[in-house]
Amino acid sequence: MVKQNRQKQPATQNKKNNTKPSLLARIKKFLREVRNELRKVNWPNRKELMAYTAVVLVTVFIVATFIGVVDLIFSRIISAIILR
Repeated sequence: MVKQNRQKQPATQNKKNNTKPSLLARIKKFLREVRNELRKVNWPNRKELMAYTAVVLVTVFIVATFIGVVDLIFSRIISAIILR
């Protein structure tokens, strides 16, 4: 086998056009790609959406109640220590 003496060309020389696309062209490309990705999303139906919303609301209520109770307990403890 004969070795070929190939020199790697810089990446900029591989491109036909070295100019950067305009800002407007890049924005259009980005929005086109976003739209294509959103078409691939498996969107929930109304029943699933209601169930997920209920789960989030119940979870937020439970966490808020827990934080409120812990805050009340700590504030009473700190008040008792400070007022001694």
